[in-house]
Amino acid sequence: MNHLLCFGFGFSARALAARLSPHQWQLTGTSTSEAGCAAIRAAGHAAVRFDGAAPSVNVAAALATVTHVIVSAPPGEAGDPVLRYHRDDLRTAPQLKWIGYLSTVGVYGDHGGAWVDEATPANPGSLRSQRRLEAEQAWLALPGGTETIIGVFRLSGIYGPGRSAIDNLRDGSARRIVKPGQVFNRIHVDDIALVLDAAMARQPATAIYTVTDDEPAPPQDVVAFAAGLLGLPAPPELPFATAALSPMARSFYSESKRVRNDRIKQELGVSLLHPTYREGMAAIAGQVVG
Repeated sequence: MNHLLCFGFGFSARALAARLSPHQWQLTGTSTSEAGCAAIRAAGHAAVRFDGAAPSVNVAAALATVTHVIVSAPPGEAGDPVLRYHRDDLRTAPQLKWIGYLSTVGVYGDHGGAWVDEATPANPGSLRSQRRLEAEQAWLALPGGTETIIGVFRLSGIYGPGRSAIDNLRDGSARRIVKPGQVFNRIHVDDIALVLDAAMARQPATAIYTVTDDEPAPPQDVVAFAAGLLGLPAPPELPFATAALSPMARSFYSESKRVRNDRIKQELGVSLLHPTYREGMAAIAGQVVG
């Protein structure tokens, strides 16, 4: 049986866990708290505590039987916490054959709406994205002569049930913020799980993948489409220049790019479940796009 260890058992890891057969996969997730570990166990999986502040004896023990690893825990000031405390354990794990590191398309920086893909040089424009790029490089350097395969997965803006314009409209928090020329790509959480499942099954050579949908779009268009699905009026447009945004939210609007996804289709054989935000939002709303 395969044994998958997920460093960070968040939105994407939970979607992957739901996709994998319990008859073929044993899953272990990490959490920074005992309450988080209890929730992972309640979902039917093993759990170990790892808070990124010190090595974990239980993580080291789990790696004795782990065949696959997914890393979604973000890097901090001191770099990637998993590598900082368990680099040697990973290198010597006797059955480990594949590692997937979840990164972000933010490492490309701003391209003024132009297209980017895996061949585009990374040029992060924020400290957060710079740390992600440094973590990518550290993970790609990990094998050091071993046969472990590393896949770096650069994710676009993640959405799904509970985290979408549909949910924001239902709870009254949706806004249509307009910045001329601004476009984003997105990726449904179930398509992240689909890509990771395909990568673990095929195990191609170490590579970087952009994990994104087929259609970059202005954010206000997505909210308007979601409102139509729910039979609600679209929220009024708010100019970006005067919109009240947190520093984190404002930083997302500092970059505009269109991201290609050819490699996940050609090398992993992926056919997206939700090729654009229209199919994704319709699925969340419980409807089918005509």
